[in-house]
Amino acid sequence: MRRQSVDRAPGLSVRLKLTFSYAGFLVLAGVLLLALWVVLLRYFAHAPVIKDTRSGIGGAFAPGRSFRQRDFGEAAVAVLALLLVFGLVAGWFLAGRMLAPLTRITDAARRAAKGSLSHRIELEGRSDEFRELADSFDAMLARLEAHVAEQRRFAANASHELRTPLAITQTLLDVARNDPNRDSGALTERLRTVNARAIDLTEALLLLSRADQRSFAREQVDLSLIAEEAAETLLPLAEKHGVTIQASGDITPAIGSPALLLQLTMNLAHNAIVHNLPEHGTVLISTALISTVVGPESVLLAVENTGEQLTPELASTLTEPFQRGTERIRGDHAGVGLGLAIVKSITQAHDGTLALTPLAAGGLRVTVRLPAAPPRTATGSAATTAATA
Repeated sequence: MRRQSVDRAPGLSVRLKLTFSYAGFLVLAGVLLLALWVVLLRYFAHAPVIKDTRSGIGGAFAPGRSFRQRDFGEAAVAVLALLLVFGLVAGWFLAGRMLAPLTRITDAARRAAKGSLSHRIELEGRSDEFRELADSFDAMLARLEAHVAEQRRFAANASHELRTPLAITQTLLDVARNDPNRDSGALTERLRTVNARAIDLTEALLLLSRADQRSFAREQVDLSLIAEEAAETLLPLAEKHGVTIQASGDITPAIGSPALLLQLTMNLAHNAIVHNLPEHGTVLISTALISTVVGPESVLLAVENTGEQLTPELASTLTEPFQRGTERIRGDHAGVGLGLAIVKSITQAHDGTLALTPLAAGGLRVTVRLPAAPPRTATGSAATTAATA
């Protein structure tokens, strides 16, 4: 299929086709004009307008001379030949001028195909079809360049993060081999912790890939119930860290994957608990249904916590993979640095938006806005989408 779509027989260029079209149009217009003139002379020769016109024309129609078809035919051929030459020359230059933006777009596409994503067309002038195409192509190149850079950065970070537990495991095994009398209990516990971290990181990478590919079924979910489930699940962790966690809000129907949206809420709540005050911290999870005048309704999930003061610049980087707001946290619930990156991917996969806002008193407010589910039908069933994205 690819060979059939790429290897094609050579044909005329668009510029040459436009040139022939312009020239053909001029010749056709000349033929129709001359044909109309012949009809008028033949069938309406006694009309006042025709008499006045013939009397004022020299040559074949001069006073005292009869109308000769041969003279008229020679003049018509000369006129048509002149129109043909003029149409070809003018059409060639006009077509070249009109297709110049398309040539620049083609050159940019060829550069992009060779891997150069930094080039931009930047077509000047007022807006028209070609400029809209060029602007859309530039925007596509910018997004593609950013995506490729993000993927490369992610691959490098993932390789580094995966290499760390493997290197630690190798070191522990070497120590155990060189010192057979060493206490195996502490070594086993350390290996278990390192292995658990590697497993958590691998599962997080798989979840991130699944969210990016949007390979999940969609159904109606209530974010308020998901928030309550996340709060109950993480209550022991919150008590261990001395943090109070609360969930509140109205019914907030949305369309999406219950498992992924629960993972999103769990990640936000987990981060809010771990990155909090040393004692007497709080985590608030709230949901709300937002009504708009000009657009469809949307649902809001907000997770707010107390903690250290963060700058807006730092907060804007927290959704990048393996970025942490503070130093790496050690313990059984350390995380792998992908919590907010997974939240961002799940939000985008559900056509939503994510906002991180540092609080003046310290801490962070994370807001997820998703499209609301359509209203329930008369039978009480909600519209669901079974197709996978």
